[in-house]
Amino acid sequence: MTVAARSLVLPDAPPIAGLAFRRLVLPDDLQALVDLFNAVNETDHIDDRSDVENLAAWYSKASGWDPLVDCLVAEVDGRVIGYGKVQWAQDTDGGRNYSSYGAVHPDWRRRGLGRAILHANVRRLREVAAGHDLAPTVERRLESWVQETQTGAIALLESEGYAVARTFYEMLRPTLDDVADMPMPDGLEVRPMLPEHHRTVWEADKEAFGDHWGGMDFSDRAFERYFSGPKFEPDLWQVAWDGDEVAGSVANEILREFNAQTGSRRAILAGVSVRRAWRGRGLARALVARSLIALRERGMTEAVLGVDSDNPTGAVGVYLANGFVVHQRELTYRKPF
Repeated sequence: MTVAARSLVLPDAPPIAGLAFRRLVLPDDLQALVDLFNAVNETDHIDDRSDVENLAAWYSKASGWDPLVDCLVAEVDGRVIGYGKVQWAQDTDGGRNYSSYGAVHPDWRRRGLGRAILHANVRRLREVAAGHDLAPTVERRLESWVQETQTGAIALLESEGYAVARTFYEMLRPTLDDVADMPMPDGLEVRPMLPEHHRTVWEADKEAFGDHWGGMDFSDRAFERYFSGPKFEPDLWQVAWDGDEVAGSVANEILREFNAQTGSRRAILAGVSVRRAWRGRGLARALVARSLIALRERGMTEAVLGVDSDNPTGAVGVYLANGFVVHQRELTYRKPF
């Protein structure tokens, strides 16, 4: 692709000398994006870090967006200073969410670049939505996510008419020294995660997260992402079986890039699910406790997880009972399409 074909024109771009916009180029841009994301997260006190291997795996199995047409890069004299990305997802309430993400390097903030990227993202989302044949009754909404520490992004979204629709917690267990081993409910057992189990576990997750608020991606690409890549460590998973049915599971990962860059020994319980028929029996608490013990045995000293603050199944209470505390808050912003 030629430079001219990759170039983008943003009508409301700020007057920054040397500023140019273009499409994403893979894999060439991966390291620059990693550097951008990590600088943003460190400045904004967000406990997340990227590396090239994980970012490449994510882009290679994108769903609900195409990295080559749904992303934009802002650069000054060849240095990447900003990024925009859009995607869409079907919501569990039957609606459709058209989501925007933007990042501006801390050295280039407060100049109007974030607003120009947001406007470009929304224009692209309207193009995407125009190609979706939806019934008139399907609610469409614009959406974005920010951490509560991102005060500039919050001010931008609110000035553009977005309002908080939901709050999510990142919960932290700051030590794994005092984890109590909890018994599994009668009739259930944990078995090793094997390749032939992947689809069964996936289908169980789909059912369990049918109660979840917001957009969910259960495409084949999402399945491939979930059960592959450098973050996938099946030996750490805790999967509870009732005969030949999956009752619940916890997808555990060691946060290697975060640990390498911060000196931490942190892991994440990346997905905790219990199917409806097995709820109310202490299964989630038992699987979480087993997860924490397994992570401690792998040398981890702390663990995090994410949860909807208004989760209808009582998940927040389960995690509090397992020694987690609210550490950070993520805000979901929406406005009518």
